Amino acid sequence: MNGDYGDLKVFSGRNCKQLAKRVCDHLGIPLGGARTSLFPDGEIITKLEDDVRGRDCFVILSTCEPVNDNIMELLVFCDCLRRASAARVTLVMPYYGYGRQDRKDEGRVPITAKLVANLITAAKADRVLAIDLHAAQIQGFFDLPVDHLSATPVFFEHFMSQREALGDLCLVSPDVGNVKVAESMANLLDADLAIINKRRLSGTQVDVGNLIGNVAGKNVLMFDDMISTGGTVCEAARLVMDEGATDVISAATHGVLAGKAIERLAESPISRVVVTDTIPMTDRVAPLNDKLTVLSVGDLLGEAVGRIHNNTSVSELFRSTAGVKR
Repeated sequence: MNGDYGDLKVFSGRNCKQLAKRVCDHLGIPLGGARTSLFPDGEIITKLEDDVRGRDCFVILSTCEPVNDNIMELLVFCDCLRRASAARVTLVMPYYGYGRQDRKDEGRVPITAKLVANLITAAKADRVLAIDLHAAQIQGFFDLPVDHLSATPVFFEHFMSQREALGDLCLVSPDVGNVKVAESMANLLDADLAIINKRRLSGTQVDVGNLIGNVAGKNVLMFDDMISTGGTVCEAARLVMDEGATDVISAATHGVLAGKAIERLAESPISRVVVTDTIPMTDRVAPLNDKLTVLSVGDLLGEAVGRIHNNTSVSELFRSTAGVKR
């Protein structure tokens, strides 16, 4: 990528070293030097090893499990850069923790996605860069600029390279909230579209109801923003197989894989699980190794970081592919 990056610095939190290195490789710059460690009582401290005075600084850190620790690390990192006189601080959150708590869906509950936005604003970040927020309105929770990216260019490139092998393909949205993105991907891949109407019973239980569309004799690609406990996608896979689907592939930007998700996916009729590295995959996903494919959003993030630094359009990245959830 071409550009002037003389005063650009990209740093990584503890959980995103590999992803941050990919971003820096795309930009052709070294990863910024910083150390984050814990005091014996569990308190976090960050020490910068590079001069950032007057620099445009980006910190890459996913607020995934352990969510609270990672959010605190991000805030401490932001404060460290501010006190070291960085000219601008952008927090790059490939995965935004607490994103599902975006509204009051019953009485006497918090809107924690807004609370996290308030904390980031209070830490005096200048802007936020995120990928596939669970709800698009989270952008409005911030009193600062938010660049909301979609991982669809990464998925499109991957599946387009296999399009002939995928044969008679049908995109299935496991819930109505992701229909527009699934429809855009269906159009790009010249595939049919089907929708599953689900009802969430609790944080771990879902009732997968009706299938709208025809999947008989087709290869199904289920497309969503995240796989959390795996309940939705596994039940949806069984439903489409019962309706005559030939094969089921599950694709999601964020592989949260909480609770019994790994066991559920391993035992499900899903033949492949395709996620990105917005959340780092650890050894715990070993039971899924035969099914799991991890795509990198490093080049996508690198391009966005470069465009933000040079004050050029970020939305141009998505002109030829499906956009973000709106």
